Amino acid sequence: MAPRGDRGSGGGHLWALRIGLTGPIGCGKSTVASFLAERGASVIDADAAARAVTQPGAPGHAAVIEAFGPVVVGRDGTLDRAALAEIAFNDPDRLRELEAIVHPLVRPLIVEGLRQADDNGRQAVVIEAIKLVEGGLAALCDEVWLVTCSPSDQLRRLQVRGSTGKDVEARIAAQGDIRERLRPVATRVIDTTGTRAGVRPRVHAALDAALAAAGRRNE
Repeated sequence: MAPRGDRGSGGGHLWALRIGLTGPIGCGKSTVASFLAERGASVIDADAAARAVTQPGAPGHAAVIEAFGPVVVGRDGTLDRAALAEIAFNDPDRLRELEAIVHPLVRPLIVEGLRQADDNGRQAVVIEAIKLVEGGLAALCDEVWLVTCSPSDQLRRLQVRGSTGKDVEARIAAQGDIRERLRPVATRVIDTTGTRAGVRPRVHAALDAALAAAGRRNE
């Protein structure tokens, strides 16, 4: 977890509690992040950062095209993310290759977001990342929250997003035993099975507990 020494002496300044959200696709990481934002937390979306570093003109754009070829380039010159996902999520080696390009470029954006949260006096800051641990971002966090749900809810949510049966299966399979791998490093497990209304108080209670554990004011 994040060493206090990387934030300076503070001089009485109350640093933002750093919460890393991770877990399987379709299990509600963004929903949990939105509920934390309701409480004033700053949210850093690692997926949005990955998109930023692979836009035309950004350092990752040419690197991804060089690695995966013109098949992942759309007519407008941007990455065809559907084509890229089809390749990466059906081949673990290609997925690792993609992550090796993107993760190092995303990290500086995440670090800058953490700094801004501290400077702005936020009570908490959230890093939402499916590869929080694998990408080395968990080491920046005070707590790691594993967001999970029932398999039936996961499948239904992915289908609601418009994913096809084959695409859903590929994405879930690409993550393998992610729940089991992440449980040993998780500070808390947030189960989002059920309705949004039912999940909100669970998230708020988890934040209260995290702030209390860290000795922070709950304002």
